[in-house]
Amino acid sequence: MKKILILFVMAFAINVAAQESVLLRLNYKKGDIYIMSVKISQDMGTMMSMDVSMKMKQEITSVTGDTYVSTMRISHISMDMSQGGMNMSYDSSKSDDELDASGMMLKAQMGPALQSVITIKGNTLGKVSEMSMEPKVPGAQNLADQFTNIEFPKNALNVGDTWEMSKSTQGMNMHYVYKVKSITKEIILLDVSGRVSGVAEGTITGDTKVDRNSGVPLISNLNMKMMVQGQEMLSKMTTTITKQ
Repeated sequence: MKKILILFVMAFAINVAAQESVLLRLNYKKGDIYIMSVKISQDMGTMMSMDVSMKMKQEITSVTGDTYVSTMRISHISMDMSQGGMNMSYDSSKSDDELDASGMMLKAQMGPALQSVITIKGNTLGKVSEMSMEPKVPGAQNLADQFTNIEFPKNALNVGDTWEMSKSTQGMNMHYVYKVKSITKEIILLDVSGRVSGVAEGTITGDTKVDRNSGVPLISNLNMKMMVQGQEMLSKMTTTITKQ
């Protein structure tokens, strides 16, 4: 009888663990500050390769019901690019004297983004309803748009559940499929897959670790394998977010 009871209790415990569900929401608080580090690598063989590193600071300026407003500033940008046999490099932490001619050219294009403030309004599901930039810098808002949050589903999730999200930027349509791989007291691990269409065609793979309490994606790895104008491009993006 004791063995039967032990087996019953174990089976019950396993079943409860298997049925554990989580409601993913962004639980921001006014005054919260997050530091986002982004590394992007793109490789098109001998045609072009590029490595970009960025650091951004996000401050939650207001929270009302299920709506939040935040400001985001880019604090650092570095880039190494090779195209058509020409190598170019830029690091915003370097002085003009430390930059060569190509670095100064990239500074003229990218430097103004360091002076801009991006204001984002969204909800606890991660859906962004408004985004503005002052002063406006061509291309910089599209860059910031790539780093907006995952849009969570309204329903609670169990291990194995999936949901989908689509977004478009600069002529590329990206369709993501998120699958809950595991749930712990601290972390929700998601598998990411999907497709790219539009000016590029290809596939998306990756994973994301979401903080269960805050709903913030702590570490996100995205890999895209695409065909662009008949040329294969491999793109990797790693995003790390920490609370200050």
